[in-house]
Amino acid sequence: MQQYTFNKYFAKKSFLKIFGGEIRIFDENKNDLLFFVKQKAFKLKEDITVYADETKTKELLKIKARSVIDFSAIYDVVDVPSNEAIGSLRRKGFKSILKDSWEILDTKDQVVGSIDEDSMFKAILRRFLTNLIPQKFFITLNKTQVGVLKQTFNPFVPQFNIDFSSDSAKSLDRRMGIAIVILLQIIEGRQQ
Repeated sequence: MQQYTFNKYFAKKSFLKIFGGEIRIFDENKNDLLFFVKQKAFKLKEDITVYADETKTKELLKIKARSVIDFSAIYDVVDVPSNEAIGSLRRKGFKSILKDSWEILDTKDQVVGSIDEDSMFKAILRRFLTNLIPQKFFITLNKTQVGVLKQTFNPFVPQFNIDFSSDSAKSLDRRMGIAIVILLQIIEGRQQ
C-alpha cells in the first residue's frame, strides 16, 4: 500500500478531546492524510483501529492489548486487509516510569528491537518539572537505529515528525512503524 512507502511522516493528535482522541498521520509535507485513529475514552482494554481516512470505511491496522490494564502491556499489531500478524510492542513497565522504553517483538514474541526516549535527564525534567521539553524517541532493530520520532515544540497539540530515512534496507516493517507512532501518542501521551 502506498501509505507505507514513505520515509517521513507527520503525526498530530487532537487537542482537548474529552471523550477520546484523534490522531492523524500525514506525509512529511502535511498535505495528504494517510492514517486516522479515533480513540475512545475510558477503555479498560486498548483496541485501536487505524483507518485510511476520516470516513473510517477502510481499516488498515488493528492494535490490540493482550490484557486489561497491564503496566507492562503487550500490544499485538495486525494488518487488517490480509489478517497478517506483524509483531507486537511491549511497554517496559517500571523502566518507563522515569524514561519511556518499549520492546519490539516479532510474531514469535522474540525481542528484535526497542523504542527509547532520548535521555534519562530530559525524561525526568519532562515528568517532574515541565512538559515544554519536546520528546524524542529512537527506534532500533537488531541494534541498528531505523527511526527517530521528534516531538515538535507545541505544548498544546502533541505532534511528531517521524523519520525512517536511516532504514534504507526497510528492515522495520512500516506498518509496525506506524503502530509505534500511534501507541506512543496514545499510551505515553496520557502521562502529560
